[in-house]
Amino acid sequence: MIHSGVFNYINVMDKTLDAAWTRNEVISNNIANVDTPGYKRQDVKFEDELRLALGSSRYKSVDAKVADLKVGRLNPRTYTDYSNFSYRTDRNNVDIDTENVLLASNQLKYNAIMAGVNQEFSNLKLVMR
Repeated sequence: MIHSGVFNYINVMDKTLDAAWTRNEVISNNIANVDTPGYKRQDVKFEDELRLALGSSRYKSVDAKVADLKVGRLNPRTYTDYSNFSYRTDRNNVDIDTENVLLASNQLKYNAIMAGVNQEFSNLKLVMR
């Protein structure tokens, strides 16, 4: 993480990339355990924490919200999803179709955020010329 106002958005995107990477690992683990009796799917909580950290003030610009953000406190958190719910009689609650859709969606999100990071660095290089 770089501590300069110039890198505020890059730092937030970096944390978001970490969360997407963690979610990819969790979803892959869910898929690997689709036939494990009693396994409960897991997920990652990050977007809600980011939304809360940014706040809902209508009187601050997004730039000001991102500048005030305590990025070091934002960490993706893994949790067990629907622990009392099961699709099957073996008490497993992983639906392979849902996991595959979530994996594809997460990969698209990761690629889009990475493109944003690359664009931010391209903009910085352009300004430095």
